[in-house]
Amino acid sequence: MKKVVLVFCAFMFLAVNQAFAYRASSFSSDAKIVAAIQLLEKSGDTDVLRNLQKYGMRVKFDDLTMVMNGHNAFAVSTYNNFGTKVIMINSKYKSAPVEQIACLIAHESYHTGYSANLEEETMATQKEASCWKRLKSYSKTYPDNKLTRRLDKLTGLYMASTADNNLVEAKIANNGFYRSQLGLN
Repeated sequence: MKKVVLVFCAFMFLAVNQAFAYRASSFSSDAKIVAAIQLLEKSGDTDVLRNLQKYGMRVKFDDLTMVMNGHNAFAVSTYNNFGTKVIMINSKYKSAPVEQIACLIAHESYHTGYSANLEEETMATQKEASCWKRLKSYSKTYPDNKLTRRLDKLTGLYMASTADNNLVEAKIANNGFYRSQLGLN
């Protein structure tokens, strides 16, 4: 009888565990993006996956040269013509390491409304930095490009911040692009 109960409990545990698992392929059909989402799941970033699922977000690579009025966008969160939330990652970073793609997805998953404010942008950027801190492999060589430099700089600011001095928030608040986008002028 004990064996039957143990087997039943094990079966129920596995069944429930699978029911709460996320299907990375439901957010994108691109293999690299799926791998990045799986990496986020594996690293315990369930808040990112919860946002993707809750807001029905899709993730894809896209040409962003015209989207941000000439601003070099790494990724954006927007809505498509059908009202579906879409995270678009700049296609120029399609060959970026999966860890970096995961960080961009983590950031954009925090943009859940139609427009952001300073608090939301700060939280999204801190999430991006904390992901890079966790996911970056110090035994791996990353490309020397704007994305790598951005992630390293943001992580440095994130790590140097204190409860009384949020360097990430200060950086965003003092950036001309964000001042305009967030209505801080």
